[in-house]
Amino acid sequence: MTKKKGGFLDSLGELIEKGIEELKQEAYDEPAGGKPAPVTRRVSLIIHNPRVPGAGNERLDKVLRWNDTDRLVDGYIKDLRECSGGYLNYEIVERIMVDKFPRKADGFTYAADDFVKAWNARKGFHDPDLVDYDALLEEFEMIRKVDADEVDEFWLFAFPYAGYYESIMGGPGAFWCNAPPLTQTAHASKRFIIMGFNYQRGVGEMLEAFGHRAESIMKHTFRRERGDDNLWERFFRHEFKNPGQAEVGWMHYAPNSERDYDWGNKRRVLSRWRTWRNFPDLSGEPEWVDCHDWGDGDIRLHHKWWFELLPKIEGSKDGIAYNWWRYIVDPNTVR
Repeated sequence: MTKKKGGFLDSLGELIEKGIEELKQEAYDEPAGGKPAPVTRRVSLIIHNPRVPGAGNERLDKVLRWNDTDRLVDGYIKDLRECSGGYLNYEIVERIMVDKFPRKADGFTYAADDFVKAWNARKGFHDPDLVDYDALLEEFEMIRKVDADEVDEFWLFAFPYAGYYESIMGGPGAFWCNAPPLTQTAHASKRFIIMGFNYQRGVGEMLEAFGHRAESIMKHTFRRERGDDNLWERFFRHEFKNPGQAEVGWMHYAPNSERDYDWGNKRRVLSRWRTWRNFPDLSGEPEWVDCHDWGDGDIRLHHKWWFELLPKIEGSKDGIAYNWWRYIVDPNTVR
C-alpha cells in the first residue's frame, strides 16, 4: 500500500512540476510590457439599402442576393477583437436604415430600378462616382454626434458604386487615411473616421478597408522616424519591393507576393515575419515561408494573420507606443 501511495504522490509531484515549468515558459515567452487595457469604440452604422419598385419593393440587397449587413458587421467586429488580442471592441450604438441612394458629389442620385438595370448589364454606372460627403455629414449630424461624445466613428454600408472611400478622416488635424482628409470638418472637437463598406462583398474586404486605414495611420505615426527607427517601414517590407529583407508586407502584398492580391503565391522566400510575435525583440533570423503561413490565398485569413502581427503591448520608444492598435483605433492619439 505504501509503495502504491508513494507512486501516486511521485506522479502527482511530476505533474505539478511540469505545470510549473509550463507556466514559467509561458511567462518567459510573454512579450515585455504586458497587455493593454481593452477599449470600446462606439459606432454609428448607416445602411443605404433602398427598396426597388420594379422588384416588388424588396430591398436592394435582397433583390440582388447580396450579403446580410448585420452578419458582415458581426464577423468584422469579432475578427478585429480576436486579432487585437481583445483590445478593440466595437459597439453599434445606432443603426440607421436609409431607404434611398446617397447623393453623388455632382448632385446625381440613382433611381433604384435604373441601378439594378446597370448592375445586371455591368455598365451604365454614373461617372464621377464620388459620394457627397458634405451631404452625409449634414444628414446624419456626424459632427454634432462627435462633439456630443455620442459616437467615435461612422460605418457607411451600401452597394457597389456607392462612391464611398474605404476610409476617410475628419476633425482637427485630420490627415490622409486612404483618402484625402475632410478639411471642412476641422471645427469638430476631435478626429473621427468614416468607413465605407459594401454588402456585395465579404468580411475579408471589410478587413482590407481597415487594413488600409491602419497602413495610412501607421505611416503617419512613424513619419518623423528614419532608417532602422522606422519600425513601420520594416513591418511593411516584402520580397518584391525589398529583396532579401521581407518581413510581414501589407494588405495587397504578402511576404512573397509578386503582384497585388497575390496571397496564394506558393513561391518560397526568406522572411522575418515570425519575429514580430516577439516584439519589440526583432532579432530573429529569417525563415523560409510561403502562402501556407497566411491562409493559402484566402483574403480573410491573410488579413487576420497580418492584423495579429501588429504590436499590441504596453511600453513605448521615442514617444511611439508599442501598442500600434492604439493609433489605428483612435487617430486622436497620433501626434
